[in-house]
Amino acid sequence: MQCFLFIYLFFLTFLNQEIKVISYNIRYNNPNDGKDIWENRRSSVVDFIKNENPDFLGLQEVTLSQLTYLNTNLTEYSYVGVGRDDGKTKGEYSPIYYKKSLFELIKTETFWLSKTPGSISVGWDASMERICTYGYFKVRNSDKKLWIFNSHFDHIGKIAREESAKLILKKISELSKKDDYVILTGDFNSTDTSKTITILSNDLSDTNCDMKNINPVYGTYNGFKLNPSYNNRIDYIFEKNFNMLSSGHLHVKTKTGRWVSDHNPVYANLKFK
Repeated sequence: MQCFLFIYLFFLTFLNQEIKVISYNIRYNNPNDGKDIWENRRSSVVDFIKNENPDFLGLQEVTLSQLTYLNTNLTEYSYVGVGRDDGKTKGEYSPIYYKKSLFELIKTETFWLSKTPGSISVGWDASMERICTYGYFKVRNSDKKLWIFNSHFDHIGKIAREESAKLILKKISELSKKDDYVILTGDFNSTDTSKTITILSNDLSDTNCDMKNINPVYGTYNGFKLNPSYNNRIDYIFEKNFNMLSSGHLHVKTKTGRWVSDHNPVYANLKFK
């Protein structure tokens, strides 16, 4: 029995040397979305997550009703995050979901993308409050630890997006050590040639940087258009100190052939060094 337990723990530890990460803007619960309202999409969101089986999932535009539905149907996951309007339950979350059987939460916090990140606030030329949620995790039955940050940048304020990128990098520098494993997921509302992405890429590695060469239709915003023509990527996964195994984006549709969200999810398979 002891031998079996040892083998099981060793196998589990080995599996945890590789992790799968997904970033996905699931579109907030907007009653004016017609055929694409949340009630018509929510089961497909859950099915997608279960089928892809990520270890970590950074979501954007999640409201409380959506969070409640996801928590009810994704029982093997726990999450961290708060609503941006009051630091509790109001407004959109940028939650991080993680497999609770494989990872132990050490600490978590949400800060606002502004000059006063510790308080509820609007930053620079942003149109509304924007936040970043992070978690520090330990791989169970292992000494491996990692930081994960998840955010959603403003869609209006160019200065806000650039300053938000600088603020997150500053936070990462303050919290983590040089050799720590770090992941940043998010909808940054910025194309890959923008200054915002250049700022992030100076310190972190863009896991999908070769997507343009692999897939000419590599955009991640479909706008619920059934036959979109796009090649602008605004959703990303960045990493630091991992070995990157594979990455890409996915086209996910409901059983009726409509988009599951107005964004396409992106994924990265990473390995601890």
